[in-house]
Amino acid sequence: MKKIPVTKTFLPPQEEYQRLLKRVWDKGWITNRGDLILELEKKLKTFLNSPNLIITNNGTISLQLAIKTLDLKGEIITTPFSYIASASSIVWENCKPIFVDIDKEYLTINEAQLESAITSNTVAILAVHVYGNPCNVEEIQRIADKYSLKVIYDAAHAFGVNYKEQSIFDFGDISTCSFHATKLFHTGEGGAIFIKNTKLYNKTFYHHNFGHDGSEKFHGLGINGKLSELQAAMGLSVFPYIDDIIKKRREIYNTYVHLLCKNPSILFQKIREDVDYNFAYFPVIFSSEEQLLKVKEGLQRNEIFPRRYFYPSLNTIDYLKGQRMPVSESIASRVLCLPLYVGLELSDVKRIVTLINNSQC
Repeated sequence: MKKIPVTKTFLPPQEEYQRLLKRVWDKGWITNRGDLILELEKKLKTFLNSPNLIITNNGTISLQLAIKTLDLKGEIITTPFSYIASASSIVWENCKPIFVDIDKEYLTINEAQLESAITSNTVAILAVHVYGNPCNVEEIQRIADKYSLKVIYDAAHAFGVNYKEQSIFDFGDISTCSFHATKLFHTGEGGAIFIKNTKLYNKTFYHHNFGHDGSEKFHGLGINGKLSELQAAMGLSVFPYIDDIIKKRREIYNTYVHLLCKNPSILFQKIREDVDYNFAYFPVIFSSEEQLLKVKEGLQRNEIFPRRYFYPSLNTIDYLKGQRMPVSESIASRVLCLPLYVGLELSDVKRIVTLINNSQC
């Protein structure tokens, strides 16, 4: 019986990757923003309609750069329902995460609770487009403007997502993305940071390159946030397939919905209106943690490996502990991401759903 993981890296034809690697070998330029990085940035800027984009070596560095660039010191309101990097980046940059619970349908930060969490120490909101589903960006911006707060969006899952015909990366002061191998567009490891303001863009650029101002001077503090040419080659190899990747993921996603929609024990994440979604994940929310564990263990016995993602709720982690977040804690205990990747056969999707629906796990 073949193993079915929760996700599988999309790999382009090897000869296409090798052809790009030959360019690297011929030039002998492996890092420090060579031709392939510049070419990939140009393609992504056009595809995403985001002119102020910097490719970085991972999505977490992008979050840390966003906090550093905005000179944030104090409390940053964020969501407890995300991957650990969303909150750990805040702590890493010597700020304090303040959790606000999530909306039980969209699974994004509950904007109705934001104002009650704001204090004289609040400096920013760091919200997450969960599984690529956008936050209520208009209301978040309204609140941020009212209290003079900065807005960062962790858009790690949101590559290619548009909201009201506008790239999701256009919202907030800074947005970040992950190009990790598990994402629908990837460079193996990698990420990007999107900044609308030109002054902030320039500041972020030198922050991600050791602070360099040419080869012999420095603007100021910086780190090494650059991506290598070898990883840029992977991105350039994957890029021509992005429309097909999203199309195939949509087919799998819709098949799951069609086959699971009559199961009374399962709820789906609600996708916000006016969204061109990217079908990054397929989370299902069970009626109880006991049911989730039964399904998960049963699927694993059949060599199918879903993932509890996100689990646990971040407010329950020792170094992040805050007050209770009942919705996030409940959803985190009951949500399971089912396998979704290019190459997953629809017959396998049907087998997964049969196991779940018939409680044969």
